[in-house]
Amino acid sequence: MSLHYRRDLDCIAVLCRLGETLVMDSRTKPPALGILIDVVVGNLAIDSPEVGALFERFRVHAPERAAFAEKARHHQGELTRLQRRERELGVLFSSARELAELRDIDALLERLVSRAHEMMGTDVTYLSEFDPATRELNVRKTVGSVTAQFQHLRVPPGMGLASQVANSRSAQWVHNYQEWVEGEHETRIDDAVSAEGIVSILGVPMLTEGRVLGVLFAATRTEHTFTPEEIAVLSALADHASVILQTANTLERIRRSEDEARTALDRLTEYLEVRDRSNVVHQELIDVLLVGGGFEQVSGTLSTALGRTVTIVDRDLHPVAASTSTSTSTSTQDSLSLPSRHSLPSKVLDAVMTSRTTGHCVRVDDTSTPIVAAITAGKLYFGAVLISGGESDLGPVDERTIERAAQVGALLVLQQNAVADADLRARVELVADLLDPTPERRRDLDRRVRAQNVTLGALDSVVLLSVPADDRGAAARAATGFVGDHGLVGEHAGMVVVILTATSPSGIAADLRNYLRDTLHSPVLAITTPTASTPESLPARFESGLRTARLLAALGTTDAAVSSNAYLPYALLFDTDARTLNAFIDETIGPVRDYDSRKGSDLLSTLRAFVRNEASPTKTARALNYHTNTILQRLDRLKSLLGDDWRSDEHLFRISAAVRLDELRRQ
Repeated sequence: MSLHYRRDLDCIAVLCRLGETLVMDSRTKPPALGILIDVVVGNLAIDSPEVGALFERFRVHAPERAAFAEKARHHQGELTRLQRRERELGVLFSSARELAELRDIDALLERLVSRAHEMMGTDVTYLSEFDPATRELNVRKTVGSVTAQFQHLRVPPGMGLASQVANSRSAQWVHNYQEWVEGEHETRIDDAVSAEGIVSILGVPMLTEGRVLGVLFAATRTEHTFTPEEIAVLSALADHASVILQTANTLERIRRSEDEARTALDRLTEYLEVRDRSNVVHQELIDVLLVGGGFEQVSGTLSTALGRTVTIVDRDLHPVAASTSTSTSTSTQDSLSLPSRHSLPSKVLDAVMTSRTTGHCVRVDDTSTPIVAAITAGKLYFGAVLISGGESDLGPVDERTIERAAQVGALLVLQQNAVADADLRARVELVADLLDPTPERRRDLDRRVRAQNVTLGALDSVVLLSVPADDRGAAARAATGFVGDHGLVGEHAGMVVVILTATSPSGIAADLRNYLRDTLHSPVLAITTPTASTPESLPARFESGLRTARLLAALGTTDAAVSSNAYLPYALLFDTDARTLNAFIDETIGPVRDYDSRKGSDLLSTLRAFVRNEASPTKTARALNYHTNTILQRLDRLKSLLGDDWRSDEHLFRISAAVRLDELRRQ
């Protein structure tokens, strides 16, 4: 037997015991009991003929009939209330089962609002979610709503009935919202409520641990007074939903924490694997350095570890080694696939410059070479490591591995430079002995020169290179590489000296100067001397070039390729006395230069032409393409500036020397 029928019979049994209203005697028949049951359960009206006949049969008078009718109506109301409560509890239990099975918050909220709508029997039921950051209430789910404006309504803090419910954390209701004066109205809210046709509203808070999750509403389109039972039902459903929502949110946070923990564990595991691999690679790179390996081994080790093609270039971006991911190393002599300097994209070149500054890997927006790392040691730059593209991404640990490889490359260069410097010191001593005429220092030169793979008797040219003091070591190393087995290079007397075999010393000097300028990025003064007939003549050729270098230094010339023969007379006259040389020029032809500066004229050019053309006015006029009278007028002006005897032999000689030195200084 169902709960519904059990409760009906309980009520009927109570009514049947009302002896003061209906006197039961032995004449009571089952049909009479059936009529009473129909009256109590509401199937038969109290004023129906059957009931009247029953009252007549038992002689029930009017007062007794009224008392029975009142008792019947009371118990009918109680029965109706119990039946409604049973339906409500049934809906709550059903809703609890469904909500407990759901994990999707949107689906949970939608089912919640649907159940509330079913239980309350109102026109519109909706749920507004509370945003703790903005303290706004946003309509999230609705049932019975017909306007988009209401379905997406946002309630600002402190506005409308929703805010009052959230702030008070208690149920609130209004009979007519448009006439409601206890709270703050807002035009947008009023328009949405009016468009929906809502009149009466009941709202109950959804709370958890003192925090407001939202507000559940039931609304009607006609005026309605919400009973305590309705408020209790909606509040119970809101409390129930709050627990379920909090549980769902907690489970979601737990799942999210599990995902984050699993992701973090995966990342940590991957990081440890990459770090271990990086440590192994670093040890292998150190082993390459310790056993005297070269760039081929470095590129091969790095290529195997990264699964990429690795190319190492020198400071001029010329390739020195490359390896594929199969650890096949390639030397520059054998490879035709290594990138040349001119084939590198500008993005890669810019990235190399950036890496030189930062000392770290630089990623490039270029699929062929996405990562580069400069090979540096302090301010010294030796080249770069170029990493090709690949299927998998390289992480921060891989970048540190590339940087370690670049550091090992720098150590290799420093190691090679140390060996080269030791060899250079030996060559410096040999060059110093070759340029010293002292017999004691020239002993055993032939054997020592042969040890350098050079023939002493073939050395016939001396080239002096004047560079800034800080660049002399680098210039000597670069010149050694340029000359190769054709000569010797060393520092001597503050100069970088090249002794070599050359058919055209001036041409080689010009090429060597250009090479050093590109390498050092600084001025280079190259001085060639006359060819030496024997090795014993080399010291004299060096002395001639050294005088020229000192003269040019006095004149301020630091970047040129010249021959010592052109400066020999002046070098012999003035040697290294720069102050005396400049004073001589200024005292001799200074007045002419000052006059040109004041007047904007060019008497100095006329004076130069006059000296070159044997002090002949006619030849000077012809050389300058002027009339002889014009030249004579200019010579008169020069006479007023230089003195009446300026054309005498002694004075003209001084003027000629000063003019020539001034030309050399200007050059």
